[in-house]
Amino acid sequence: MSNSPSVRPASLVSILAILCCLALFLLLVYIAYLPNQTGPYTGDGIRTPAERKERLAELRANEAKHAHSYAWIDQQGGVVQLPIDRAMELTVQRYHSKN
Repeated sequence: MSNSPSVRPASLVSILAILCCLALFLLLVYIAYLPNQTGPYTGDGIRTPAERKERLAELRANEAKHAHSYAWIDQQGGVVQLPIDRAMELTVQRYHSKN
């Protein structure tokens, strides 16, 4: 009799099955967390500081235009876009009239 422990074939199969399950789990996690390739950064997604600054300026100008102008959102539904200051005035008037 030798003193070395023998490895049974069933335990090797169990270890192989566990490793396969782990590999499948890691594959599913990788697929689930892949970034979506849509939006303004499709492609390489790398921008120079000047490009980022330009895009930020465009975004802020667009937001300022929307925040300070009137526009129809849904004309049939009667939904309008108001400047923020005017919307706050109307909200205060509405709450004062309820009291």
